Amino acid sequence: MDDTVPAAAHTSLAATPVGATPAADPPVVTPGKMSLPTLTAMVVGSMVGAGVFSLPARFGVATGILGSLIAWAIAGTGMLMLAFVFQTLAIRKPHLDSGVFIYAKAGFGDYAGFNSAIGFWASAVAGNAFYWVFITATLGGLFAGFGDGDTVLAVALSTVGVWLFHYLISRGIRDAAVINRIVTIFKILPILVFIVVLFVAFDAGIFADNWTATGYGDLGSLNEQVRNTMIITTFVFLGIEGASVYSRYAKKREDVGKATVIGLLSVLSIFALVTLSSYSVMAQPEIAATRQPSMIGLFESVVGDWGRWFISIAVIVSVLGAYLAWTLMAAEVMYIPAHNEDFPAFLGKENDKATPITALVVTSLAVQLLLAVTLVLTDALNFMLDLCTSLALIPYFLAAAYALKLGLTGESYDEVATRTRRKETIIAGVATAYTLFLFEAAGLKFLLLCSVILAPATLLYVKARSERGRRLFTPTEIVLCVLIVGAGIVGFIGLWRGFISV
Repeated sequence: MDDTVPAAAHTSLAATPVGATPAADPPVVTPGKMSLPTLTAMVVGSMVGAGVFSLPARFGVATGILGSLIAWAIAGTGMLMLAFVFQTLAIRKPHLDSGVFIYAKAGFGDYAGFNSAIGFWASAVAGNAFYWVFITATLGGLFAGFGDGDTVLAVALSTVGVWLFHYLISRGIRDAAVINRIVTIFKILPILVFIVVLFVAFDAGIFADNWTATGYGDLGSLNEQVRNTMIITTFVFLGIEGASVYSRYAKKREDVGKATVIGLLSVLSIFALVTLSSYSVMAQPEIAATRQPSMIGLFESVVGDWGRWFISIAVIVSVLGAYLAWTLMAAEVMYIPAHNEDFPAFLGKENDKATPITALVVTSLAVQLLLAVTLVLTDALNFMLDLCTSLALIPYFLAAAYALKLGLTGESYDEVATRTRRKETIIAGVATAYTLFLFEAAGLKFLLLCSVILAPATLLYVKARSERGRRLFTPTEIVLCVLIVGAGIVGFIGLWRGFISV
């Protein structure tokens, strides 16, 4: 998940509404130009996050080595196509700079844009709840009272953390650049040490037995194994859309595409090596049974007790930095649509420190609510991870579908070569198909849970439209609203009656 939010993302928040006439251009500030290596480092830093520390057990539960290799190949290809989509949209629609959710509004109307924004915000909130569960689960490996991040003590500590960060951000602590530089070191270095140490301890017999892992029990067909890993592979790539943020800082425009490919392949290599190195020292059932964050247990099994402290400290420092960055982002994901007239005006209010305070309060309260829910969840860590990823698929799918729409209709391709248009349309088609596949892989349970969040949120859309005296829904949007509300009701009844287990 994206741990790095560029300082530029926290400076110019109020965007020009789609279709509106922009105000006079502000004074031009020429930023420092970035070379290809710098851009590549930015891309890597935006994708390597907390999820990597949970990879071994998440894969160990689902598949063996062969299945993991296929899963990473599919995920890498799909996310690369999605990265190209964001790059294409940045070129074809450069004026749409209000975040990934703005593409849904431009392509499919205000209500679709609203749901994309809510999905992105809710994903960030679920991700932030995941971070606190992840931190306290890590502490649980050192102090039993924290359990797997789902005890009263864990929630109490997380609550203190949520409101401490809330206070700091509300006081104007907005530039996370210095913290993110420290975080980058603490998240990359221990991962590389983990990979090297485990491959040094390589056991050929264990590795061979883990190739398909069929000797340990029934994991299902190879197809089922791969599908069961898709959500975790998507989670660890969240933030790939951030690559397009840096395009205007590039010395050469073409370096952005190169950096995206190099950065994605580098991150893919790191993630795949973490998975493969895990299979080289421990049998698949033992990996699957390792408590989360599973990198800690695997590393400790090889190097001894100091390994538990080494990875645990790295996890906590990395995730705290990530939480700061994503709390800022989650608040701004509400703030920006409020200024685009898609959210109620009260969510666009700032305090005297220029912090979007109302959006920040709503975000902190939402994280607090999800943390309270962890007390009744059977597997809080993986539930928050899967919910975060499922919600992120909404803006991803709509952005890919918008790029496909542009390619098929020819909009914004007036002076572009036919070959380029054809290539970008094919890429957008593959990205759209990939995100649809991810929805199916997430399963009906998480689709209904997403609807449980989206359905009541429609009230915010109605309020925003009413405030501006605008038409509530078009006929098509009425149908979409009925589908979302209907799915939300089914999801709520499922939770109430126990048909949907959490």
